[in-house]
Amino acid sequence: MDYSIGDFFSSVIKLFALLTPPAALSAFLSGTQTYGGRRKRRTALRTGTAVFIVGTVLYFFGESLFSVFGFTLDAFRIGAGALLFLTSVALMGEQRESHTPDSPDEDISVVPLAIPICMGPASIGTLMVLGASAHSMTERIIGSAALFVASALITLMLPMGNAPSARPALRCFPSSPACFSPPSPRRSSSRA
Repeated sequence: MDYSIGDFFSSVIKLFALLTPPAALSAFLSGTQTYGGRRKRRTALRTGTAVFIVGTVLYFFGESLFSVFGFTLDAFRIGAGALLFLTSVALMGEQRESHTPDSPDEDISVVPLAIPICMGPASIGTLMVLGASAHSMTERIIGSAALFVASALITLMLPMGNAPSARPALRCFPSSPACFSPPSPRRSSSRA
């Protein structure tokens, strides 16, 4: 089967969309509010790396792993949903005063960011189907390269989510006088 560069980019876009960028960015921003810039970048890199490693393992060995452990895709969906629910309850009840930004035991890069937010049931199911349908080595290389690019896009997107805007008007409310000052009156030179 012939593959074009368009097929590759189509796969990248599909996989990137399955990694749920809005949910990942929202969880990243709320979970790293007190982190410094370096720790945010490190968390984003760990998240992207975990997404790629988990995705590659599932792409190549997903069906085998699930059958060895006796998992079904439906059981995984229930478990991932329960984990997302517990994570959201913990985030809502969190006391910000007791949160220490440098505590090493609070790494959110793998759980919940990589699994189950980015690599949730839809991503896992899709990767397992793509892996099972890729018969030639070329198809497997294209699929894993597309997963790498999609993971890299997630890695690049996460720390950029709270970068200061270059256009200050985007951070203002429309009724704010600082953003939209009325035009100054023109002085006309009238000869009377």
